[in-house]
Amino acid sequence: MDLLEWLLDADPALRWQVLRDLTDTPAATAAAERARVASEGWGAHLLALRDPDGQWAGGACFPAGFTGDLADGQPWTSTLPSLELLCELGVDPDAAAVRESVSLVAQHCRWEHAGQPFFAGEVEACINGRTVRIGAQLGAPVRGVVDRLLGEQLADGGWNCEAENGSVRSSFDSTLCVLEGLRAFEVAAGGATEVAVARRRGEEYLLERGLFRRLSTGAVVDEGYLTPSFPTWWHYDVLRALDHFRAVGERPDRRAAEAVELVRSARRADGTWPAGPVHRGAVHLALEAGPGSSSRWITLRALRVLGWYDGGR
Repeated sequence: MDLLEWLLDADPALRWQVLRDLTDTPAATAAAERARVASEGWGAHLLALRDPDGQWAGGACFPAGFTGDLADGQPWTSTLPSLELLCELGVDPDAAAVRESVSLVAQHCRWEHAGQPFFAGEVEACINGRTVRIGAQLGAPVRGVVDRLLGEQLADGGWNCEAENGSVRSSFDSTLCVLEGLRAFEVAAGGATEVAVARRRGEEYLLERGLFRRLSTGAVVDEGYLTPSFPTWWHYDVLRALDHFRAVGERPDRRAAEAVELVRSARRADGTWPAGPVHRGAVHLALEAGPGSSSRWITLRALRVLGWYDGGR
């Protein structure tokens, strides 16, 4: 099997990222492929599922009428995960359907927490970090949410959704959600010193722990962190963390070495990586064949992480 041909034999959302990250294709060619995401394949399908008022499934974090019963997992069909998935697919923010969606969400979508406007955020750091990423990538104003997150950074450098309930220790999941949002904001804003300082403090929180270990004992925080998945939603794993550091573009830190080797060791003989666990809950789109099958998404992300790490040491 030719690995590159296999990766390119895919939806435009994946193909344009393969062209950008794994080949010498001119930037204009990758951009032209990216422009297809809003009108073909997964991106077009997801945009077509939008409600007339701009929301997905009638709600912000949860579908309209959701009772809070998570027996079948958290539903991933509402506005937040739908916009988040569009960002993962790399949809062009200048596409007419995307601009319209952002405008309608700003007008009509309100958080279940207390009716706050979507792009004003709510109270949980993991939700607000993801909202910042969405706003920054798709062109909505989220500076107020950024300021809130900067003020909520904990003493150990990270964030925790339970901080409002008194937690003073950060969580890997919340911290990475915020870091991805802050980086996206920095890119969109053309640099913001105080945001970069906070981001680096949060990255130190992860690096001090080798990206998956407890600082106190060195034990693995959660075995689930060791197995990459896609889409990740709010869930942390080492490949997602490494892909964040790759996207930041700085020289690889030696403290990430063990996490990198975990990713490298999962590679199959044919050069691919297996699909990881599926986070339970209703979805609009199935992007993988299922756990154990060869995953184009995880293979793409692993290859670009290893390229960054091996080339930058």
